[in-house]
Amino acid sequence: MSAAYDVRATGRVQGVWYRAYVAEQARRQGVTGWVANQPDGSVTGHFEGESAAVLALIETCRIGPPKARVDHLEVTPSGTIGAETFEVRR
Repeated sequence: MSAAYDVRATGRVQGVWYRAYVAEQARRQGVTGWVANQPDGSVTGHFEGESAAVLALIETCRIGPPKARVDHLEVTPSGTIGAETFEVRR
């Protein structure tokens, strides 16, 4: 069963390797999509793939890498975009 979600992380999530961490975890779990910094200091992303893998990645995003502090993670079900890889956007 496949799933797709959009996420938005707030807190100390820029300048702490958050995007790279999420991308590494996504690739390990076979999740496709993207992650990007936003002008307001948040990080947004789109994840799609097998339900269990996508949900595991979402839980990983709640914690982030050691220097990050995730205050809130907004998770919204989404439609698939047909992503074939996982990319870090600027």
